[in-house]
Amino acid sequence: MSPYGWGLKEVLRSPPSWPSCLQDPTYTLISDESGTRWTLHLSERADWQYSAREKDAIECFMTRTLPGEPDRMHMSSFYIGLGSRINCNVFSYDYSGYGASSGKPSEKNLYADVDAAWQALRTRYGIRPENVIIYGQSIGTVPSVDLAARYESAAVILHSPLTSGMRVAFPDTKKTYCFDAFPNIDKISKVTSPVLIIHGTEDEVIDFSHGLALYERCQRPVEPLWVEGAGHNDVELYGQYLERLKQFVAHELVNV
Repeated sequence: MSPYGWGLKEVLRSPPSWPSCLQDPTYTLISDESGTRWTLHLSERADWQYSAREKDAIECFMTRTLPGEPDRMHMSSFYIGLGSRINCNVFSYDYSGYGASSGKPSEKNLYADVDAAWQALRTRYGIRPENVIIYGQSIGTVPSVDLAARYESAAVILHSPLTSGMRVAFPDTKKTYCFDAFPNIDKISKVTSPVLIIHGTEDEVIDFSHGLALYERCQRPVEPLWVEGAGHNDVELYGQYLERLKQFVAHELVNV
């Protein structure tokens, strides 16, 4: 196995907002009598492509972010497929207010959630920071960049990232205002780990220019992947997506 574990965001395929449709989970977590062991149960709507044996092999657990706000960890069919193809372990979590996680979605809670996930990865599994690749997609790039700006890791992968909320809503925005949410553009230059940026050139939600702007601000950028013709929700369907990840994880990081 590759030495890298991935700190993955739960993917929100959406603009920088909190869509209610994503708060209707396709799974539940059921605890045993002790309340310490959790089992994943999928609904009929879940897009599960593997066997029951593989589902039962997924380890789920609950931890706390803000006081009184439990955040439950899980992995999806996509993560299992990705992890097996690039030979990595995958660690994912729910945002507050989504999936099986309680609480309310907010920018503040995003940062609390990623901190809880990072600490759980470090303490529960004893994973060293240099063996973690922080991966974020869409809004998931916001807590990923925030975490990476504060903790060095093996690398950071930003998939369809945004520069800031205001810049998505108002493309002519040139500076960050005090009320601007999700200011990746101001934090990315503080990231000292290698950064791979992936973005579709026809992204209809977060314009391709956001990926370019973040790439230009990186301290240690690696060769980005600009997927010609890809939109916001289909980058991973292009062959070069998987090939670029394989090359990055199996070869480039080994030589860093």
